[in-house]
Amino acid sequence: MLILTCPYCGIEADETELSPGGEAHLKRFGPGSTDEAFETYLFHRENPKGVHFERWRHAMGCGKWFHAARCTVTLEVFGTYSAQVTEPPAEIREKITTKRPGWSWRGIE
Repeated sequence: MLILTCPYCGIEADETELSPGGEAHLKRFGPGSTDEAFETYLFHRENPKGVHFERWRHAMGCGKWFHAARCTVTLEVFGTYSAQVTEPPAEIREKITTKRPGWSWRGIE
């Protein structure tokens, strides 16, 4: 079972208390965007075997959205952090690099 710590209220919650929100750090496009940009936003997602960054909502707790870095193969969680940041924090990237040398995701290492 996947267990994540909410970075806002500090509670460790299992996946039944959380709501998944898909891939993290996407540039969202709305009205006024080109059809190609909107298509990319809607349909082109990473689905890696390995390190992945996701959005989660603490639905049965504080209700806030946050990001999680985890391995899709082992369910190992590298950390959680605020949804208001534009890229994974340095300490989480370092933690991933320590355990998975040579990893990369969307040009982030």
